[in-house]
Amino acid sequence: MRVLVTGATGYIGGRLVPRLLDAGHTVRVIARTPQKLADVPWRGAVDVVEGDLLDAAAVDDAVQDQDAVFYLVHSMAAGSDFAAAERRSAQIMAGAARRAGVKRFVYLGGLHPEGQLSRHLASRAEVGSILLASGVPTIALQAGVVIGSGSTSFEMIRHLTDVLPWMPAPKWVRNHIQPIAVRDVLYYLVEAPYVAEDINRTFDIGGPDVLRYGQMLNGYALGAKLPQRAIASLPVLTPGLAAHWVHLVTPVPRAVAKPIIESLQFECVQREHDIDAVIPPPPGGLTPYRRAVRLALAKMRTGQVETSWRGATLDWAPSDPLPSDPQWAGHRVYVDDRSRTTTASSAAVWRVVESIGGDNGWYSFPLAWSLRGWMDRLVGGVGLRRGRRNPNTLHQGDVLDWWRVERLDAGRFLRLRAEFKAPAVPGSR
Repeated sequence: MRVLVTGATGYIGGRLVPRLLDAGHTVRVIARTPQKLADVPWRGAVDVVEGDLLDAAAVDDAVQDQDAVFYLVHSMAAGSDFAAAERRSAQIMAGAARRAGVKRFVYLGGLHPEGQLSRHLASRAEVGSILLASGVPTIALQAGVVIGSGSTSFEMIRHLTDVLPWMPAPKWVRNHIQPIAVRDVLYYLVEAPYVAEDINRTFDIGGPDVLRYGQMLNGYALGAKLPQRAIASLPVLTPGLAAHWVHLVTPVPRAVAKPIIESLQFECVQREHDIDAVIPPPPGGLTPYRRAVRLALAKMRTGQVETSWRGATLDWAPSDPLPSDPQWAGHRVYVDDRSRTTTASSAAVWRVVESIGGDNGWYSFPLAWSLRGWMDRLVGGVGLRRGRRNPNTLHQGDVLDWWRVERLDAGRFLRLRAEFKAPAVPGSR
């Protein structure tokens, strides 16, 4: 089957593509920045189309001759217009797929109750409705909190539990949530194109455990062999305050934490289990929450994190010129050129270069680096807590504390781009 994957540079899409290839599909991906895929192991096995989902011409090109489209994009931006952009991109894709004769949409949305929803849950539901009404048969899978190495939700749980022996938490820690292991999400996605052609509806998917958020935190503590944490429910913590708290004590930035926290104000559990009639449960059954935690921790310990929320780039980098900047802005570069002579082999030197940052630390003045990281966090920046995906190797596009790997020629050249907040020049914006 010929399939198009949107969101291939994201957390789920980056893991789905190699599994679709293993299942024998011919895979095409559309990416706004194809350079992000330069180092993925499956790059040579897929057709990459450069384009934005808001570009109708690029989307028309991408869907040509495709049997199925996996729609896996979702914005975590805090801007007020994200819902309009998501609505428009879904409408463009729906129209293009219908004209091209695509036979199946597979969409991944979020579990949600009836009634009023957070802005992000409401936007996900709206995108699903647009695809379901497109005239292209659609399976809209609705999942809750995804547990896996590198997922945003798991990283929030992990860092909150690791850092805090006692947790002040909003009253929503008592809400019920049905987490699902990332391996089970991927199983359902891979199987979805094979269902009967006339099926056009939503399906709730979830793991075998229904837990309160506080139980998830302590379930992680047990999986990580930590003492269980005392949790105090405080009614005064609004989503905004809670997101800022998460921003300060975990690597997850406020802009990403807030929509997740807003969604946790609702009880997100399966309302139906109809998926079992069209896609049987995974061989061996669905993954219990504590086992999903243990699997995620094992992947992290061995440096086998396939994809991570950290791979998501900022909409802009602090060092980018602004549209209002004068013509010369961004063209003055100050160079600090240093060289050293060593008897070590080039391979040994490169191992040191490639392993900087994260838990390995930096070359000098660790206290100064730490203070600079905390200053950045306090003013809303990324700080040092993002770490790195693998302790020994880097790939183009990887996050490295408050840097991002902008260019990497293995064994020869490494260029990092700063994503921390820099002091403004007087008179600038």
